[in-house]
Amino acid sequence: MADGKMLEVASQPRVAPVQTPAQSKPKQVHYPFWFGGSASCFAASVTHPLDLVKVSFNSQSFVRLQTRAPDAPKTMVGTFVHVVKNNGFTGLYGGLSAAMLRQITYSTTRFGIYEELKSRVVSPTSDSTGTPSLLTLIGIASASGFVGGIAGNPADVMNVRMQHDASLPPAQRRNYRHAFHGLIQMTRTEGFSSLFRGVWPNSTRAILMTASQLASYDTFKRMCIEKAGMADNLGTHFTASFMAGFVATTVCSPVDVIKTRIMTASHAEGASQSIVGLLRDICRKEGLGWTFRGWVPSFIRLGPHTIATFLFLEEHKKLYRKLKGI
Repeated sequence: MADGKMLEVASQPRVAPVQTPAQSKPKQVHYPFWFGGSASCFAASVTHPLDLVKVSFNSQSFVRLQTRAPDAPKTMVGTFVHVVKNNGFTGLYGGLSAAMLRQITYSTTRFGIYEELKSRVVSPTSDSTGTPSLLTLIGIASASGFVGGIAGNPADVMNVRMQHDASLPPAQRRNYRHAFHGLIQMTRTEGFSSLFRGVWPNSTRAILMTASQLASYDTFKRMCIEKAGMADNLGTHFTASFMAGFVATTVCSPVDVIKTRIMTASHAEGASQSIVGLLRDICRKEGLGWTFRGWVPSFIRLGPHTIATFLFLEEHKKLYRKLKGI
């Protein structure tokens, strides 16, 4: 009898142990390359008036106040009123076509490369979920930003010039009808190389922006979920993007001044002064304090754009997973 029971037990098939969710490796979702550019376009359509009005306190860190006339408005509210009074409400969206073209080229490239590399690279210091470490994220974000900065430079020049155009006297305005008209006019009158004016400071800024924005967002999001016990929801996305905007503003503030001054310069002006010469002149006239003057209005512009970009991006991903049944 005992032998019969032993044979019965032995004949039963062995069942493999069930793998718990903690032991199973999470599935890596491969999102479309263009999601970052699309999310950035949505964000730009919301925050473009802030980008146009760009104000600083006693500094020259934004488009309209970097090269403003002495009698120009010196506050954000004053600049909003000035633009609406002289150009109507639609004036707040001047240069929107260039802003959209910039996001389509610059942001699509940097977000797309970053997400692609992030899904493929797993560093030796990755956590149990396979998420790359902060240093790895910074490295791939820097490479993505460099390529994106070059790809988006022509549109960035248009964006800065079209925003700056309304602040010039009528006789000095370039009067580009839209971004493509501006690109054609620049190429005809200033040569093809003018499309890449300021490409090196712009690429430097793109490296700093992408590293401080994308890498910090992923890091802050992971900290919110793993350390603070927050759920992967809108509140977490808002918190992480707010902190990412804080970091990006602090890192990129000095480079914004240099980039915009070079891009708004005419052909003759751009050829007459190097980046080193421009830095020397700014430091001589304003001291080293220019690097972080105007941080608050810079964050007022960049913070909402960063928040909106990541909120739209997360919604893109959420909808994609829903459609794919993931």
